[in-house]
Amino acid sequence: MDADDLLAALDPEQREVALATRGPVCVLAGAGTGKTRAVAYRIAYAVRGGVVNPAHVLALTFTVRAAGELRGRLRALGGGAEAARASTFHAAALRQLTYFWPRLIGGRPPKLVESKLPLLREAATGLGVRLDGAVLADAVTEIEWAKVCQTHPDSYVHAATTAGRNPAAGVDVVGRLYQAYEQLRRDRQLIDFESVLELTAAILFSEPAAAREVHAAFRYFTVDEFQDVNPLQKLLLDAWLGGRDELCVVGDPQQTIYSFTGATASYLRSFARDYPAATVVRLVRDYRSTPQVVAIANRLAAAGSASTAGGAGDVALVAQRPPGPEPSVSRYPDDEAEAAGVAAEAGLLIAQGTPPQEIAILVRMNAQLERFEHALAAGKVAYVVRGAERFYERPEVRKALVLLRGAARAEGADTDAEALDGGGRRRRGPAVPGLRATAPGPAAHRLRVGARADGGDLVQRAC
Repeated sequence: MDADDLLAALDPEQREVALATRGPVCVLAGAGTGKTRAVAYRIAYAVRGGVVNPAHVLALTFTVRAAGELRGRLRALGGGAEAARASTFHAAALRQLTYFWPRLIGGRPPKLVESKLPLLREAATGLGVRLDGAVLADAVTEIEWAKVCQTHPDSYVHAATTAGRNPAAGVDVVGRLYQAYEQLRRDRQLIDFESVLELTAAILFSEPAAAREVHAAFRYFTVDEFQDVNPLQKLLLDAWLGGRDELCVVGDPQQTIYSFTGATASYLRSFARDYPAATVVRLVRDYRSTPQVVAIANRLAAAGSASTAGGAGDVALVAQRPPGPEPSVSRYPDDEAEAAGVAAEAGLLIAQGTPPQEIAILVRMNAQLERFEHALAAGKVAYVVRGAERFYERPEVRKALVLLRGAARAEGADTDAEALDGGGRRRRGPAVPGLRATAPGPAAHRLRVGARADGGDLVQRAC
């Protein structure tokens, strides 16, 4: 496939992205508009045109899956594009930190803490604070928010109160937990995902030789989902750029989903002001949804923009698929009624001949799955969970069920525990493949990031 063939495979707006091979580029891409396709072709077109050596390309994504998808597209396009590097922020930073640590700090890099929960649980025990799993997990999110906002433990209570944060444990308790967690982490020479970004940025800002080496290696940047960049990621990106402007960002202000962890669409919205010479392209052709769904999405997006400041950059979509049925909206008095109603509707559709694999129940968070699983089980509707564990397969639930069964046997009672098989799963009869109850992305795969990065003593403090 030559350069002209690459362009021929794109729609007019995607082609404009591919042709913008130099300087700052901002791609405002609505849902389903082929943004990954556009940026992959842009990289491939720049490589084929001799604009960039593929070894100097760094395409940054937010998930391992997205990085893998982009790499696959670049391999398929060939022509040298497969040599470009697609990576998450964390993977790229960890690789650089591991490389520079022995040379600049000495010895082996600290061990990476993949989950804060065990250390935070230990910190809570040391403080004499008793918190259940959900409250402790909420405290993890709160600490990650603080680190993203570069808030020191001593300043957390004031910052959280000012920002209107309302953690389940209370800001005072979280402040104490944050302080104890950081102390444990430093004492044991551990780093978390925030530390990885923080330390890499600190090395690049404080060590000119390291910065020159990284700037020579990476000269052509693409950042996907730019609306979900947080302050620490932006700091690291600036360190990688080193004042250069070969940067293409892709995103949609309407799709910011990690604002609760410190992400902000402000960097995307202000890109054209920050880079006055930027090329701005809007991808508006939606290839994913029917015109009926797109029309509702546009109305909701317009209403949201009208009710908030800074609506500039929002994209109105144009549907490309054939017409479909009109979406319907059902209202329920509470969450349980909603789950029961959705389960009943799924059962009715299956009874009327709809293949189960064509039915999907989408939820916003994994925590919402439980009530839908209960409702589907009660309605004898078999289902498959995608993107999270089944409720009855979760370790804490299985442990509780073992205890319940033991108590029931000890008392000789006839309890609901008898409806559970030995693996802790409720028996549902013959499985019907395909029906999915799913969250958009498991929280376990999100790498929320953030920390303080304030100069020369950062390495010592963080470790």
